[in-house]
Amino acid sequence: MSILSIIRDCLDALLHPSARYDALTRARHRAFIAPRLIGSLAAFAAFPVYLAMRGAPTALEVTAFAWLIAPILLAWFLSRTGRYEGAHVLSSLALAGPVMMVALFTGGIESFAAIWLVVVPLEAALSASRRVVTFAVALALSCATLLIMLGHFDWLPNADADDPALHGMMMAFGVASATLYAAGLAFGAESLARTSVSLLNVEEDRYRLLARHMSDVVSRHRRNGAVQFISPAAEAVLGTPAAGLLGHGLFDRVHVADRPAYLTALADSAHGGEGRSVEFRLRRDGKGSASDFVWVEMRCRPLEQGAASADGEVVAVMRDVTDRKMQEQALQEARAEAERADASKSRFLATMSHELRTPLNAVIGFSEMIMQEELLMLDAKRRKEYAQLIHDSGQHLLSVVNGILDMSKMESGTFELTPEPFAPRAALVNCCSLLALKARENGIDLVTRAPDDLPEMTGDPRAFKQIVLNLVSNAIKFTERGGTVTASAAVEGARMVLRVADTGVGIAAEDMKRIGDPFFQAGKTYQRRHEGTGLGLSIVKSLVAMHGGEMNVQSRLGEGTTVAIALPLVFAPPVSGAPASNVATLTPAPRSAPSEQPYQVKKSA
Repeated sequence: MSILSIIRDCLDALLHPSARYDALTRARHRAFIAPRLIGSLAAFAAFPVYLAMRGAPTALEVTAFAWLIAPILLAWFLSRTGRYEGAHVLSSLALAGPVMMVALFTGGIESFAAIWLVVVPLEAALSASRRVVTFAVALALSCATLLIMLGHFDWLPNADADDPALHGMMMAFGVASATLYAAGLAFGAESLARTSVSLLNVEEDRYRLLARHMSDVVSRHRRNGAVQFISPAAEAVLGTPAAGLLGHGLFDRVHVADRPAYLTALADSAHGGEGRSVEFRLRRDGKGSASDFVWVEMRCRPLEQGAASADGEVVAVMRDVTDRKMQEQALQEARAEAERADASKSRFLATMSHELRTPLNAVIGFSEMIMQEELLMLDAKRRKEYAQLIHDSGQHLLSVVNGILDMSKMESGTFELTPEPFAPRAALVNCCSLLALKARENGIDLVTRAPDDLPEMTGDPRAFKQIVLNLVSNAIKFTERGGTVTASAAVEGARMVLRVADTGVGIAAEDMKRIGDPFFQAGKTYQRRHEGTGLGLSIVKSLVAMHGGEMNVQSRLGEGTTVAIALPLVFAPPVSGAPASNVATLTPAPRSAPSEQPYQVKKSA
């Protein structure tokens, strides 16, 4: 075994670098070089013995022995160039050359050497190349044809056929030697085949081991998506045995919306002969009967590289990309949130620039006029009018600042409610009385409907009054002259329901989803028909959510709006350490009519 190892190491040292990294190529190069070196060296070693027994050699014998250097040159050619097919072509020529030389001087096609022409294509078969075998067959047939033609025209020297015994012995020698050489070739071919099978089994075991332990899922599909093989990693990804995914088991788990993309990628890969990549969702089994979907990325290629697979088979590698998808979704949400914050800042600046400049200009302008009353000769009535305008502008500025501060407190969670028993009917009537003058000045009928037996409720009366004032003042502001605003209260179950309805301009469908956003007012910001910061409904929305209530908005553009507030009759403040959210969520509410666009605001969990 040590001698064989030494010989193998020596042969490996002679191999071309291109053959050292592939086991099958290394075995073929070794099988080509080894017999030629050993045969040539054995022949050279036997040459002195032959001379001692034979005596002085003839010219033909010297030529034959000199030809034994050809196998060494062939081994050197393969070792230096690594061209395996080229070495076999030269080997066929090297074998056919001496056969033809001997046959020409010993009877042509009837020579004992002619049988060796059959060995030429047999030796070429070891190359496992159709081109080499085709060349060897053509070479052997050409040589045989040449011998036949030369013999037919008597262009060959006369063979010594007078001694039948010698002729028969030479033929037997030719057949036996050719048979032994062919047997050696057969053993070599069998050894190469056994090596190929062994290497193939080793590679299959290696790839099977990789497929079994790698985290990515390896699968083989037909063009219609049917799975023929899938690695055990699928069980870790989908929570089900791999055997249940064969056939159309995997397709049944693909999300319905993603099935066209899944099948298209497989069909394009099988038909077009190129790789495809697709992302889709797969249903994953959880504990018990629970299941969810995971995002996977599948890269598929035809089983036969470089061309469309004849039978439509595709090999695919799937990877769980759910975490990446969640990160992308979080990034998109963060980007959207940043865009909303930027838009909110822009709305805030656009709104505040109008709401603050207008009253400040009035305060500065009219105060300067009062300061120059002697020059302008203002009478008492005019001074009182200007003072009233300055006062109204100051009140407007105060309401704007108070609204911003209240909204800031609510968003930061520092706005505190002080629940206590109070009479909601008295609070509603009081608020409507405060706004009655404003409604009368605008030519609007303000109607208050509240039953006398309306029970007491527990909550923050200041917050309740602020809700009523904001809703009623909003309704008055967006109602044209001659319209009606109705404020009503009633008990429904364990809740107090407050409704404020108007016959004003209404709200467009595209603006309904943004109702309650800070600094948002329906319609374009720079085409303002109505004054205001857009904080009224936002403050109402937050106060309702802090009370654990609901807000429902129904509106028809050009016909009016109805806002319904449902508050619990008994408000229980949240336990310390678990504060209730003061941001309400806007969700669709059941529609009362096909043309209405209602939305409902509920307290966030």
